[in-house]
Amino acid sequence: MTDTPTERGAESTWARLRRRKVVQWTVGYVASAWALAQALALAADTYRWPPVITQVAMLGLALGLPIVVTLAWYHGDRGQQRVSRQELAILTVLFLVGGGLLWWFSDHRAESPATAPGVAKETPSNTDTRPSIAVLPFENRSAREDDAYFVDGIHDDILTQLSKISALKVISRTSVEPFRDAKIPLKDIATQLGVTSILEGGVQRAGDRVRVTVQLIDVDTNAHVWAEHYDRELTAANIFAIQSEVASAIADELNTTLTPSERADVDAMPTQNLAAWEAYQMGRFSMERRTTAEFGSGLSEATLADAVRHFEKAIELDPTFALAYLTLANTLTLQVDYGADRDAATERAGKLVARAVELEPDLAEAAVSSAMIAWTRYDYPRAEAEFKRAIGSMPNSAEANHWYATLLRDLGRRQEALVHARRAVQLDPRTPIVRANLRFLLSDLGRYEEASAEARKAIEFDSKNPHLYLVAGWLDAYTLGRIDRGVPWLQRAVELDPESIDSLLNLWQMYLDLGADAAASRSWAQAVRVGVPDWQLQLVACVRDLLGGRDALAAKQAKMGLDIWPTDPLMLKVLRDDYLRKGEYAKAREVYARGWPKLLADGTKVDQREDPGSLGAAIDLALILKASGDDAGAARLLALSEVAIRDLPRLGFLGFGIADVEIHALRGEKREALIALRQAERAGWRGPVWRISRDHDANLASIRDDPEFKRIFADIERDMAEQRARLAARPKDAPLELEVTMR
Repeated sequence: MTDTPTERGAESTWARLRRRKVVQWTVGYVASAWALAQALALAADTYRWPPVITQVAMLGLALGLPIVVTLAWYHGDRGQQRVSRQELAILTVLFLVGGGLLWWFSDHRAESPATAPGVAKETPSNTDTRPSIAVLPFENRSAREDDAYFVDGIHDDILTQLSKISALKVISRTSVEPFRDAKIPLKDIATQLGVTSILEGGVQRAGDRVRVTVQLIDVDTNAHVWAEHYDRELTAANIFAIQSEVASAIADELNTTLTPSERADVDAMPTQNLAAWEAYQMGRFSMERRTTAEFGSGLSEATLADAVRHFEKAIELDPTFALAYLTLANTLTLQVDYGADRDAATERAGKLVARAVELEPDLAEAAVSSAMIAWTRYDYPRAEAEFKRAIGSMPNSAEANHWYATLLRDLGRRQEALVHARRAVQLDPRTPIVRANLRFLLSDLGRYEEASAEARKAIEFDSKNPHLYLVAGWLDAYTLGRIDRGVPWLQRAVELDPESIDSLLNLWQMYLDLGADAAASRSWAQAVRVGVPDWQLQLVACVRDLLGGRDALAAKQAKMGLDIWPTDPLMLKVLRDDYLRKGEYAKAREVYARGWPKLLADGTKVDQREDPGSLGAAIDLALILKASGDDAGAARLLALSEVAIRDLPRLGFLGFGIADVEIHALRGEKREALIALRQAERAGWRGPVWRISRDHDANLASIRDDPEFKRIFADIERDMAEQRARLAARPKDAPLELEVTMR
């Protein structure tokens, strides 16, 4: 309906809006929408709804406003009326626009449903389009093998100079080191390292002369695009001049431009004392004498002490040698990981870094050193600021990106950490610890397929490292729920190192979960022959007795094991359940007070990242408190545990498994517990030692007799039988590549 000409002329616009109740309807709708939005926010926070639900609801409320205004204009002043064509057209357009926006929003913002708390949506990694180069280790053409440190020093300095050029992507030293004396085509090396150019060279030292020969190769054409040799008197000035000239020539050949600050860095002369430079290089050579391990360096305390002596000698020979102060500081900080006094080491390291910066205020490498010292002192804000400064001034520093990613992971900021972890892998693709950090992050984020694929890439680079096979197998078994795929990787790990207790016990556990009891017994017998530590002997005996129905004997084994390792979660649970059956609540509480005293303190934070095992211990202790009448204490621990799992994935290295099921069960929330258990089963949860959860864990007693509980575990048992059959049918000589295909 429309106004008559008389009405239009007699009333003001405001009066017309009020008469048609547009104002009243609008105010009423806005007030109601605001109240509904507050209720939605409260419900979303209480029930941990995905953010998309609230976002779509808010968009719907916003779209409702023009519809209400339209209805008020046509129907507000005269009650029910027939719907006019004009009104129908307006409402149709509004509904179509609103429906389209809701569809677009839900399709683009909620296209990947969360599978578990803490699972982040994938963010595409940035592609590095800069010209890329790898500087292969230089050949020692001197008459003395002892000159290896000298040759490596020149190689490392040239690589470092190139790394300071932000327009270039430069692969780190640790990733090019495996190609020393490699007899494989350069194109294959370039493919593995992800570069388009390779620099080769050699160094000859004879008396007071040094000769450096280098050549730059375009791997796509296999053409030598530039080559040069430098034959000069052996002085510190000449060594640094050669390095500067090489870096500048390569930058020109790759069509890159140095900024004024980069030019100053490349032309800098760290010391004019040749003996000091040689002592410094001998210290770095000592630092590199290590066996690369999966979770860190195999650097010994003696080697570190040797490096310290060389760096101190360099400073003694040239008290103005800033880099020597810096590397000495780094070595002292590293010694903390090998038992050195934290406070004394970081205090001295801090003074050394300050002296280095005093000598060279623009020394970019100092930022990484300062960050590591701050991190060692638990000064996280300062550490983060220094890492950011280091990355800003040294974009090719795999070290800065790697350690910054590790810091962010420790702080729980995993999505940010992933960006820097990927960048570190691009710059240093062959170093196991760098790849391991990326793998852990992917697992922490619930991206298990990618984590498993990353484990395989690590094996490509180090096919003789048994630990890498163990990690690959564990990921397949306990993040993807494919134990039949995990076993062959563990078998290979045992072949490479038949005396690895970790590999043998993980293989035993996988066979146990599959229900392949005979194979599990063989793995256990081999582990015993090698020599199993006492606490692990007790743990395995405890599990075997429990699964065999010998509960009292299992509790006895657990008690002996906890005397050695008082925080083991499984043995704590077994002994707790034995005490609860006997009504000995004080004794049950005591074993947790000994292993986890902080959990009994008010305000304790449960953090699986800082204290692995604390989550399970908190839930187990809650049952003890509940059984002994301390309902408030039990509720506190369950609330803390619920908070702890919110930003964790269900599976993976930091996964919470079925902790949510246990929390709901202990609260008496049977329906929620069974829903969570089904979600866990569908996500691939298969333990470890899932049969203990099914048959023995007192946390699940309230739902154990429920038909749905039995159906869920029947499905797991059926899946294990199918996996066991697939494993049995796998040819004994089948290559591991058959297992790479992701489901």
